[in-house]
Amino acid sequence: MDTEHCTRFPFLCIDIIFITFRISPNATLKKIPATRLSRLTEALANYDPVLNEYFFDRHPGVFGQILNYYRTGKLHYPTDVCGPLFEEELEFWGLDSNQVEPCCWMTYTSHRDTQETLAVLDRLDLDTEKPSDEEIARKFGMEDDYLNGTLSCWQRLKPKLWSLSDEPYSSNAAKVIGVMSVFFICVSILSFCLKTHPNMRVPMIRNITVWTTNQTESWVLDKTLTNPHEAFFYIECVCNAWFTVEIITRFTSSPSKLNFIKGAVNVIDITATLSFYIDLILQNFYSHLENADILEFFSIIRIMRLFKLTRHSAGLKILIQTFKASAGELILLVFFLVLGIVIFASLVYYAERIQSNPDNDFNSIPLGLWWALVTMTTVGYGDMAPKTYAGMFVGALCALAGVLTIALPVPVIVSNFAMFYSHTQARAKLPKKRRR
Repeated sequence: MDTEHCTRFPFLCIDIIFITFRISPNATLKKIPATRLSRLTEALANYDPVLNEYFFDRHPGVFGQILNYYRTGKLHYPTDVCGPLFEEELEFWGLDSNQVEPCCWMTYTSHRDTQETLAVLDRLDLDTEKPSDEEIARKFGMEDDYLNGTLSCWQRLKPKLWSLSDEPYSSNAAKVIGVMSVFFICVSILSFCLKTHPNMRVPMIRNITVWTTNQTESWVLDKTLTNPHEAFFYIECVCNAWFTVEIITRFTSSPSKLNFIKGAVNVIDITATLSFYIDLILQNFYSHLENADILEFFSIIRIMRLFKLTRHSAGLKILIQTFKASAGELILLVFFLVLGIVIFASLVYYAERIQSNPDNDFNSIPLGLWWALVTMTTVGYGDMAPKTYAGMFVGALCALAGVLTIALPVPVIVSNFAMFYSHTQARAKLPKKRRR
């Protein structure tokens, strides 16, 4: 046997390999039936009768682990091989990827998390490059008309309107529209906040007829309510006019009306805009009521317009997606917090009753729930505090438990954010065709 010839890459010489390990080829390969190596015969196309060897043009590094699997019955994952390549090799040799040893399972399955992350980034639509005309036609469902050259004026205008209103990085004009949209969002939020300041409100003064001690009629000026300055009304009218035009434009030019309505940010935008008109109508009809100020409470939904900034910031999209990916850890955090709050609220209630304590703040367990919440979250308002030694000991345990409970899930959330952010940066450097 030509030893030098059999050891050349990428040749796979079965005779030399088994002579090296001093084991019988048939006995070893028959350990795992119904696989490619267990069915080696001289009739295969891979067999060379002249050289008396089998040739497989496969990855030699993976085959070393596969051969070790036949010898020892344990399949390990080579760390210098990509996961999909390893799965492809296992499929070729007829082996099951689920047989990978537990010590290598986390390393082996990491590529699946990467593929899921890349799929999420594709759905987030973080591309800032301008798509081709064919891609635009495919997106709007008019690919046949584009290929036939029968696009109507509206079909040509619709993608341009959508790019201007929904894709801030598609052109310079879209960037200007995006800056204006952010400006009106900021002005609307600023107006919503400033109109509650006492110096920004105008008192409502009315004349009241009263009778003096001399049984004479007199007039008294009474300051009953305060309303925002009139300027804020005009500012909100201008801002909501912009938002109304923007919603109508984006809805009429959207590729899919159903997907547009189902979008969370679009629902917030539509609801916030409608709340302005509903609030305006209700104030005109019910302004005479004494508790008419409660109607302004419903306008708080306009503050949710801040989520519209996610269309203009990839970082915000990644942050929101991080919380979605970390939902399990967040639910676990809330569960342990609730568990700790109930336990320590009960403990501090009975601990404060052991000794004489005239200034006891914990008259019931529900009051202790508030104290346990602010203590475990390390806020510590100081409005309630234990006075006895037993209560102080329970408070110390509560604070320590809160620090540990909150600190444990944080690295997982940070890891998810780092994963999404790093993949976003790497994906941005790839050519657009390779991303898809």
